[in-house]
Amino acid sequence: MDKITIATRASALALWQAEHIKSLIESRFDVEVALNKITSNGDKILDKPLALIGGKGHFTKELEDAMLEGKAHLAVHSLKDVPTYIPQGLSLAAITKREDQSDVFLSHKYESIEALPKGAVVGTTSLRRRMQLLSKRSDVKVKELRGNVNTRLRKLKEGEYDAIILAYIGLARLDLLKHIPFTQKLDFMIPPMGQAALGIEIVEGNALVQEIAQSLNDEPSYLCSKLERDFVATIEAGCSAPVAVNANIKGDSVVIEAMIGFPDGTHIVHKIKEAKLQECDTLGIELAQEMIDEGALELLKKAEALAYKDEMPQRL
Repeated sequence: MDKITIATRASALALWQAEHIKSLIESRFDVEVALNKITSNGDKILDKPLALIGGKGHFTKELEDAMLEGKAHLAVHSLKDVPTYIPQGLSLAAITKREDQSDVFLSHKYESIEALPKGAVVGTTSLRRRMQLLSKRSDVKVKELRGNVNTRLRKLKEGEYDAIILAYIGLARLDLLKHIPFTQKLDFMIPPMGQAALGIEIVEGNALVQEIAQSLNDEPSYLCSKLERDFVATIEAGCSAPVAVNANIKGDSVVIEAMIGFPDGTHIVHKIKEAKLQECDTLGIELAQEMIDEGALELLKKAEALAYKDEMPQRL
């Protein structure tokens, strides 16, 4: 029997995802699957915003290093954490079927974003969420929120925040929503590249691993995620930048929507572009180029400079 090793972060959600992929592989192939559990740098440094330690690539680098060192054949990532650059010798070979991509408001005090009082403290790690929240509620205070899902929920329960915003899918996978008195899916928020899908990154040159990855791939999700990743790569936005982008198949067409702006919810640029399925291969690049032509690169550079200006001295 062949043996396949999956590299995975050691967080509860990452392990749920890796175990899910492990069970799928073992049900389809005559292989033994082991997990190589790795604590990533992004999981270790919890006292600084992600954007100040290099963005979400810190959640994937150690897993990629393990594959390049021969300690794993593939890695299971939350696709939204995977940078658009993939190291030589590895490939993003499959993307699983996307599930509910919503962001969700959570609170022990207030039933909705609309019910928050002026000055309420809302926790989020994401500049994208910060941008969209403050564009709607400029009167609330946004506070950095780090740690794994359970740590964040504990901080909410202990009253450190009036509300927090997380991805719905992670809470659903871990069955944690039932513990929160007030929840609200935020339909106005555009998701980040790849939210609610898993990315299967593999070591190139192994026919069995390639076959396994292909069995896990969902073509519609792969297409939509590719267009989103093309957009982010073209606009030169890091994983932690205030950028929202989402592509969806509607009938025989693909619609891609994107938003960039300052983290304080100002200087918003919002665009939507559509193409027929058979003509959509460059749709993400085209949308990015349109925004670049309107000054997106300069806007994002200023947004990055403004994002954590109060924290910057602590970084030196």
